[in-house]
Amino acid sequence: MEENNQQETQSNAPQEASRGKIGNLGLRCITGAVYIFVLAAFFALKIFVSDLFFDALILAFTVVGTWEMTRAFKGKLHASQITIVMVFSALIIVTYAVADFIFQDLMDVRLPENGGIFDETGGIDENVIRTLVGRNYALHITFVVILAGVSVLLALLVFAHGQVTLESTGCAMLCYVYPSFLLLVLSMCNHLQSYSELALMFVFVVAPASDALAYFFGKLFGKKLPRKMAPNISPKKTVIGGFGGLIGGAIGAVIIFFMYYGIMQLDNLGATAQIIRDISIAPVDLIFFIGLGIVTSAFSQFGDLVESAIKRKIGIKDMGKILPGHGGILDRIDSALYAGLIVCLIMVLRLMIVG
Repeated sequence: MEENNQQETQSNAPQEASRGKIGNLGLRCITGAVYIFVLAAFFALKIFVSDLFFDALILAFTVVGTWEMTRAFKGKLHASQITIVMVFSALIIVTYAVADFIFQDLMDVRLPENGGIFDETGGIDENVIRTLVGRNYALHITFVVILAGVSVLLALLVFAHGQVTLESTGCAMLCYVYPSFLLLVLSMCNHLQSYSELALMFVFVVAPASDALAYFFGKLFGKKLPRKMAPNISPKKTVIGGFGGLIGGAIGAVIIFFMYYGIMQLDNLGATAQIIRDISIAPVDLIFFIGLGIVTSAFSQFGDLVESAIKRKIGIKDMGKILPGHGGILDRIDSALYAGLIVCLIMVLRLMIVG
């Protein structure tokens, strides 16, 4: 009887493990669906109400992500350092969002509507430059707040000399920089005079598409092409998976192209068809979109590796547990952090040169 019970228990173990895996996959899907819904809801509020709503979402990412970073160091930070990091990380997002809203929306400080910084001869138009320099001080104010946070952290070496160390100060600086500085760039994307919706779509559509295709290519071809991308940091990531991520970025960019020029600018039911028929314009923009999608994918994958390196140095698997099946907020948005850097840069250059 005991042997039969043992055999029955052993035979049921794989089934229970299988059900556990299926349950975890379902949990990941549910959490992912909720995350997408939240993103879509705040994106809609940004478009139809105010940019500040998406800033609120970025602020939430900043607060939770910074808290996860401070928790990850397992008591290496003094309570005063945690307080300062939390306060100033949130403050830089709030400062930039409110200041830029005041300058752009209330004071109507904007780039010239005709676009571009070049005159008819191809040279730089000095009159345009004069209108661009020194009018919107949102970044100036935010930079002062950033330095204030750094200064206060350093001041603790004097005022709390016995409680803080250089090591804890360095850890606090890292928690201050990551993720808040990178999320500040996303707030900049949110406040672009033009292309802000496009920039956010690239960050939050291309990064997941890149992750999905990287996972698919890794599972499908990983055994035949097992070369690792960064074996000392993330042993499961393969070069072929990274290549699949680039393809995913290109596919995501194509989806964004038709969404941006079709659905988001839908004046009538024939608008999308008209964009497709306008073959003299669409190919150039489509090539730009695909190129940016591939580059964004490369940066998003690098952002994933950066967080993996941080977690490996600290000695943890996940940054948190707030998202069932995924881990913490930082485990969910790590790809978007570095993707925002290149997207913001490209969109600003396009805004300045093309208009």
